[in-house]
Amino acid sequence: MDLSYFNQLSNSKILVVGDVMLDRYWHGDTGRISPEAPVPVVKVSGLEDKAGGAANVAKNIAHLDGKVSLLGIIGDDDNGHSLEALLKSENIDSQLIRQSEAPTIAKMRVISRHQQVVRLDLEERFSETHSQLLLEQLKTLINDFDLVVFSDYNKGSLHFIADMIAVAKGAGKTVLVDPKSKQLADYRGADFITPNLTEFKAAGGVVGDEATITQSARDIIAECGLGSMLLTRSEQGMSLITPNEKHDFAAQVLEVSDVTGAGDTVIATLAVMLSTGMPAAQAVEIANIAAGLVVAKLGAATVSPEELSAKLTQYLRDTGEQYQAPAQEVLHHIELARQRGEKIVFTNGCFDILHAGHVRYLAQAKARGDKLVVGLNNDESISRLKGPTRPINPLDERATVISALASVDWVIPFGSEAENDTPAKLIELVKPDVLVKGGDYKVSEIAGADFVLASGGQVEVLEFVNGCSTSNVIHKIQSDS
Repeated sequence: MDLSYFNQLSNSKILVVGDVMLDRYWHGDTGRISPEAPVPVVKVSGLEDKAGGAANVAKNIAHLDGKVSLLGIIGDDDNGHSLEALLKSENIDSQLIRQSEAPTIAKMRVISRHQQVVRLDLEERFSETHSQLLLEQLKTLINDFDLVVFSDYNKGSLHFIADMIAVAKGAGKTVLVDPKSKQLADYRGADFITPNLTEFKAAGGVVGDEATITQSARDIIAECGLGSMLLTRSEQGMSLITPNEKHDFAAQVLEVSDVTGAGDTVIATLAVMLSTGMPAAQAVEIANIAAGLVVAKLGAATVSPEELSAKLTQYLRDTGEQYQAPAQEVLHHIELARQRGEKIVFTNGCFDILHAGHVRYLAQAKARGDKLVVGLNNDESISRLKGPTRPINPLDERATVISALASVDWVIPFGSEAENDTPAKLIELVKPDVLVKGGDYKVSEIAGADFVLASGGQVEVLEFVNGCSTSNVIHKIQSDS
């Protein structure tokens, strides 16, 4: 899998158009049944607002580092103000049309013990006049973007979707559609359409064996003038179907917590990956991994690049491949975490043969903060430090194993030159809040300690587990052989 495209995520310029919503969550505990009716009584302890619908698609794109603008309709009301404030806090450029004839679409959910108790919908269908305003706004914006995502929840914003797609295609843009209309011909000209199984069947799709599904999808593609169909199939994963090819991807989640917004994550991830020039089948493969991450969360959640990178590392390891994000990309996400107020911890080592002592040590290091960065000596550095017979395992394999640990957030190799066998220069780039070193060291002997302390950080020395070392493991193997 060629993942050099991941270096270009921030170059994505995507416009999301569709039905924007405010998702409101009331959280509380349930301890009894109401005496007034056979329903649970939820004692509300918290309120949370999230961007929903097309706004959630835009949020997913923003969280994947894509540049995104959002075009939609809101009411002249408090929910509209709340939604605009949310989008601003997410650094999403919102081009929302405010009107007073219909309220901002709002979906209110009561959550207790990680389960939805009830959902309340506040909405009225937007008029053709409002949709016409959206179409005219699209015409003025279209040339600023590479790709357009239409997020249709059948609330009236996309009444003129056929005209909107024609405008986008006329400007030479790639078009993705998350559909709600049973008439998929309404989306004629779209390059990608992403129905789930229910929407597929409602549009006349036939579900049976794989051959039947494939032929039915291709019939719809031909009849409706579509480029391809990404059919999302719940526990069966998803299938990318084109007139000539079919690619199947198994579901990547072990336990589903909440499927709310999963379709938004799929089309957002697909859009970001396609905008980098990534081939469609590979983009869908990554969107499938993102879907597995998001359905394990509660509510309309998103996936961050670091989560996706970690999951991708595990996925590629399981399939016999490796991926390590470039150092500059990692440093960028470390800085984003710092801006969110998260405490950055740094440690380093060779980690040639991973053993229990390493695992415990890294878990203790992670406990000193929120995110753990591991500086990893490259192969040349280890050979200089430990002799020509080392390392036992090459850099890519060591990095893959370390990255798969729950305690580790990022791995950055170092040591390309002899003077860089210590991580001092890397520490100056990472700027950790806490520097951790394992072994019998004085703080003054630890590379980078002076920089961290001068920057107001902490330096801690942790004891290694007695008897646990790579040298002992190698000696035992040699003795037993």
